[in-house]
Amino acid sequence: MELQSQGSKKEICKYCIKQRKEAVPKKAKEIISHIPDGFTVAVEDESIFVHDTLIRRMWTPKGIRPIMTVTESHQKIYVFGTLLTIHDKQLFRQYKPDQYSFISYLRELKRRFHKTLILFLGRAPPQHCRSKRVRAYLERNNDDVMTVEYYLPKGSPEFSAVEECWKQGKDDLLVSKYYPSFTNLKAAITDYYRRKRFKLDITKYLMRESANLC
Repeated sequence: MELQSQGSKKEICKYCIKQRKEAVPKKAKEIISHIPDGFTVAVEDESIFVHDTLIRRMWTPKGIRPIMTVTESHQKIYVFGTLLTIHDKQLFRQYKPDQYSFISYLRELKRRFHKTLILFLGRAPPQHCRSKRVRAYLERNNDDVMTVEYYLPKGSPEFSAVEECWKQGKDDLLVSKYYPSFTNLKAAITDYYRRKRFKLDITKYLMRESANLC
């Protein structure tokens, strides 16, 4: 008697991802409904900006080949971003992608917002938010900053409002834009995220039902 196949690895993988995504709204609701007094919810994520021009779509006169200036640079800028449920509160900073920088960023969050933060974290590399040094810092400061032991599923930008901030930022800053120097791009990113107010409801993103993700 032949054994029936239980599905390919690809199909099983897709099923697991679907299950994890369907669990996000329920888990988020459970966490948010039990937050301690004096705290509020925040969502943190990181993104990379490359010093080059993004080319997507453009209008050009018929018969004329468009010409774009590019840098061919491999220099990268790492940005940490956090949105809070407190009206209009956010914090974006450029840092090196390591645990020391992440701790510096957490200190800045603590200084700016005090006893307010329960962080939902994106799938940052382990050395950023799950290293022993970072965990030790959070344990020493858990009266001010707490992180939930729940990381948003990989490949699920729809649950993080910060992902929308990265999308808008890269559209506005990089698409068909040329920066003569790396310093010019860094300054533009700093100015953009200092002035821009996204006003996104992070709890609506966290509690999105799977039926609304299409």
